[in-house]
Amino acid sequence: MKGYLYYETEDAKRNERFIEELINEAKKFSIELQLIVDDERPTEEARFVVFRGRDYKLAQKFEADGFRVFNRSEVNRIANNKLSTFELAVMLGIPTIETHKLYTPKQIDKYPVVVKTADGYGGQEVHLCKDKVEVENIQEKYTNRLLVVQPYIETNSTDVRIFVLGEEIIGAVKRTGVDSFKSNYTLGGKVEKYKPSKRDKLMVEKITSALHSDYIGIDFLRLSNGQLLLNEIEDPVGARSLYGTHGFSLSQKLIDYIRQIIKDL
Repeated sequence: MKGYLYYETEDAKRNERFIEELINEAKKFSIELQLIVDDERPTEEARFVVFRGRDYKLAQKFEADGFRVFNRSEVNRIANNKLSTFELAVMLGIPTIETHKLYTPKQIDKYPVVVKTADGYGGQEVHLCKDKVEVENIQEKYTNRLLVVQPYIETNSTDVRIFVLGEEIIGAVKRTGVDSFKSNYTLGGKVEKYKPSKRDKLMVEKITSALHSDYIGIDFLRLSNGQLLLNEIEDPVGARSLYGTHGFSLSQKLIDYIRQIIKDL
């Protein structure tokens, strides 16, 4: 059996070890898993594509060509648009953060607020704005990008990421920011293992059932009373915090999952 692993070049460089682990794990089951990047395309003899990009239209193209894509394009579209994620949460009745498209500072009646690019990831394009001038500066910085605005919610810089493979929660971490309101592990945040509550699990189940996702991360803000608010859905999801807190092989779990899905097609 043959499959492809798609990355954009820069992401592939950052994830060389994970890519190697996936390819080697696939070999154990006589699966030829080949890396393709950027404009490279899968050949007809392959049966699936593990899609680790953020261009949902490209994932759609792979689907139209007959490949089973992990995750499917609609998951990628929703996960990489914060407005779409908010709309999904509202539709499902999941507690979330009020999110609106940012047109002008005039629509903001209370500060501070959080301004983000709608398609950003990794915490790099998330900004805490304390007044109108700071909002205008962010708008100037991202002139041709869609921005969203959210109320700032005090969480002691703490959030939770839950990793889900199919319908199974395979791990969860609590992340705490250091000298920043952002808690991203790759930005220097501290991380520890987290045990989801029954309420947490029910929210995750609602989201994954609606998305029909394969492998995603779901990020929640964690309030002081322990309640979680949906913040973002991650596809592709980074797993450095998972590796740092859990003792299993993610590549093994992913290949086992793919084998089961392909077998049932």
